[in-house]
Formats: sequence, C-alpha cells, structure tokens
Amino acid sequence: MSALALASTALRFAPQFFERVSADVKRPVLLPGHHPDYKNWTDEGLHAAWIGHSTVVIRMDGFTIVTDPVFSNRIGLNFGPLTVGIKRLVAPASELRSIPKPDLILLSHAHMDHFDLPSLRKLESAGTTVITAPNTSDLLRAARYGTVRELRWNETARVGAATVRAFEVKHWGARMRSDTKRGYNGYVVEVGSHRVLFGGDTALTDTFRPLRAMGRISLAVMPIGAYNPWIAVHCSPEQALRMADDAGAQFCLPVHHQTFELSRETLREPIERFVEAAGKDSGRVVMGEIGQEFHLA
Repeated sequence: MSALALASTALRFAPQFFERVSADVKRPVLLPGHHPDYKNWTDEGLHAAWIGHSTVVIRMDGFTIVTDPVFSNRIGLNFGPLTVGIKRLVAPASELRSIPKPDLILLSHAHMDHFDLPSLRKLESAGTTVITAPNTSDLLRAARYGTVRELRWNETARVGAATVRAFEVKHWGARMRSDTKRGYNGYVVEVGSHRVLFGGDTALTDTFRPLRAMGRISLAVMPIGAYNPWIAVHCSPEQALRMADDAGAQFCLPVHHQTFELSRETLREPIERFVEAAGKDSGRVVMGEIGQEFHLA
C-alpha cells in the first residue's frame, strides 16, 4: 500500500479509532472473582490456575509451567513503557510477581495477545526455559533465560522432568503483516503420569486425533473464543470440545475468552456454549471463571 493510501485510510478511520481509544481509557479493568492460592499447591499431582486469556499456571509433580503469559493491561505495539492496543476487560487473577517461578514458559505463537513482551521480560530468569514456535525466538532477549528453544511440529524437547512435544494446529503466526515466516504450535507436556495439552490458537483441525496415541491426556487447555467472525482461524466452543475429545482428554480447561474484546460474540457466550456442548459430561469442564483452580492427584 502506498504512503498516500495509508494516509487516506488513517484519516478515514481516525475518528472511530480515537473514539474507541477515548472510551477505552475511561473504562475500568474489572477485578477477577477468584484468585489462585499457590501456597496450597503440593509437589505431587497436577495443579492449574487460569490467570486470564490463554495464560495458565500449571504444576505437574513439582514442575511449573506458564502458557502464553500476558499480564499487561494492554496488548499491542510497545513504545517504551507505552502500549498502544486493546485494553483488558478483566485484570489477571494473579500479579506476575506472585506466581510460582516457572521452570518452563510455553509460547504458542507471536500474536500480541499470546506473546506479550513486557510480561516476558519480567519473567526472564536463568532458571527458566522457553519453548516457542519456529522463527519467534528473535523477539526475546534469549540470553536472559536459561534456554530458549524453537520446536517445529512433531519435534520434542526434554526440559528437566518434562517432555514437550510440539504439534500442528490450524492458525497463523505473523506478528506484523509482513513477517509471515513465524510459526505456530500446540504442545503436549508430559511429567510423571500426567500429560497436559495446550492448544494455543486453532481453528477446527484433525491434528489433535493422533495425540491420543501418546496416552491419556489429563487436561486439555483449549481456546474457545474469537470465532465470530474469525471462524477460519479460531474454533467455536463445540469444535474445541471435539478436538479435546479427539485427543482423548479427561478434563478440559477452556481459555481465550472473557479477557479481551477480540470479536463479536458476547462475553459469556463461549463458555456457555462449551458447557452446553459437554452436556451430561459438563463435569469435565474444570473452569469457567478467571482465577479458578483445578487439582488432580
């Protein structure tokens, strides 16, 4: 697009943009109704807490994982301390400094609602490993972590007590319009007798079905929001449940809803549809509210 065309587009949408920004500034970020209590988490079994959006803190037999950490009030372009972008609807269920120190950070792809640079910089530690999608590690200050490793689909890595396998999902990875080289992953993490599936972002795909052969998956962290009108790259709640079933998941933790206004469905629609789709097996849905916890011996 030419500079003239860009200027014309900016002028055409400027009133709406600044009206939205002005309204966003005035809107308060709501407090979550629940806050995880990590003091009660033991080093045995599986524990998980939904912090908001796709950020989940997981402990498996004493090994701690954080998925797609986003603790900022806004997601978007970072200009020093200023971020220009979408404001949260609900604050994180835990402050970043209060979560257990992660042994592993899993990054599904480089979209700004999953790969938040201010949050990731605050999590930098020589004791933390980051596993991320292909051609995304350049966004990180890799030397400030213990290890940063990119995984391609069907590759595995050993991180302490954990075995991590990346698998194909149906999405896209470009952070900006032009950097189409960037990859996108789902993951299965195995520690001891438990396996956790982290679906990242995905539309409906059959790639979850082969995961069943790895053994029983204790918990599937599945995205259920932003499908209207983006169904080509985000699954509906019913499709998310189908893919978790394809993988043979025992329990489901629905994420990617109630946190940012990314699409047209109403705030509660994704979780209501997900629970309805589960029907008589709705007990498998372990969290419906930000800040809730799950424990499995």
